[in-house]
Amino acid sequence: MDLKFMEFLEQKSPFFHSSIHGIRHWKTVERNGLYLSKFTGADRSVISYFAYLHDCMRQNDHIDPDHGLRGAKFAQEHRSIIDLDDDQFEKLYFACENHTEGESTACETINTCLDADRLDIGRVGFIVDSFYLSS
Repeated sequence: MDLKFMEFLEQKSPFFHSSIHGIRHWKTVERNGLYLSKFTGADRSVISYFAYLHDCMRQNDHIDPDHGLRGAKFAQEHRSIIDLDDDQFEKLYFACENHTEGESTACETINTCLDADRLDIGRVGFIVDSFYLSS
């Protein structure tokens, strides 16, 4: 992700510096997703944007059921600075909106995004359960 986009997120995201749902988590999600994409063939650009946008509009570090939708809407509001074509953006939007409750889809890119996030669940004291992984 380029520095300009990261600086933009730092200004706009109330959780950029959160120890649970902030930049450290986002970087881990990106790393997980890019690694998985070697095996799934998922779109690496979508994965990177997902990593930095899926939790960027959280309102707290606890139960926040609409944070995925807020992240997706934030991406839509700032569509002009997101370097994805319409098909890629649609996948990004869906993955952000549904990453908390999301089940497997027919799209490997979306599944890889969701798994990349789930693989970092250990940071909040849970063990990764392969039942919830799609890729």
